[in-house]
Amino acid sequence: MAILVVGSMAYDTVETPRERRERQLGGAATFFALAAGADAGVRAVAVVGDDFVESDLELLASRGVDLAGVERAVGPSFHWSGRYHDDFIERDTLATELGVFADFAPEVPAAWRASEYLFLANIHPSLQGHVLEMVPKPRLAVLDTMNLWIETTRDDLLAILPRIDVLMVNDSEARLLSGQRSLAAAAAAIKEMGPQRVVIKKGEHGALLFGRDSVLAVPAMILPDVVDPTGAGDSFAGGFMASVAAAGADRDSDDAPFREAMLSGTVTASYVPEAFSVEGLLNRNPDDHAKRLRTLRSMMIP
Repeated sequence: MAILVVGSMAYDTVETPRERRERQLGGAATFFALAAGADAGVRAVAVVGDDFVESDLELLASRGVDLAGVERAVGPSFHWSGRYHDDFIERDTLATELGVFADFAPEVPAAWRASEYLFLANIHPSLQGHVLEMVPKPRLAVLDTMNLWIETTRDDLLAILPRIDVLMVNDSEARLLSGQRSLAAAAAAIKEMGPQRVVIKKGEHGALLFGRDSVLAVPAMILPDVVDPTGAGDSFAGGFMASVAAAGADRDSDDAPFREAMLSGTVTASYVPEAFSVEGLLNRNPDDHAKRLRTLRSMMIP
């Protein structure tokens, strides 16, 4: 099993109603890789600047992430700054400094182009398409996107959706992409664009899987406290992909392994808001993960 992730490794400055943290480790590929876990065989393609702390790369490597596809370029690393509202749901972006990420041209090492599982994190659709040219036949290709790309590069996005097996979006992105208000109608419209399955993330309200032959609604874990939710969506994707890959599922599988992956992704994501940056993911352990999974199942089935 090998999971290839293409996305950002970055630093985030996060301000919450309680505390402010400067330049903490972040980025979609970072959260995804740590969430997937050491047994997932994650291979990361990203770019970092000459200011990226070596110990942060060492942390990823110590957790089983193969960094042969991570380029170190001259210039500052991608830096995002944001402020959360009191509800920890709404947030304001204060600054987006792309740095070396502005010129990111993903290059998948030759030995990785037969990777079985591919996750295309939230980057420009043309770059996602470029990766699909280099990795043309994965067992499963999953793509994340955002409002910006839907609004400004819609044609580029629509061109690659037929080559994707699962699309992950939040509820506002699903509505924007499809032009439909109902999430069921939105998912049906998106499937017509190419993906066989659509995962719609709803933050504190959980997530929906619109599969090939079933629909599943998974509630979010109930947490006693929220510290910093940054990266929860990417961590959901990491847990989801690790579960699908462990099951050996592919685009032709029935929905069963994908339904199970929804639970794993939800539990994995629940660790992120409990601490700043990736600290929650680093603190989890298999016994507690299994306990949370039992709790989630009990929330769904009395």
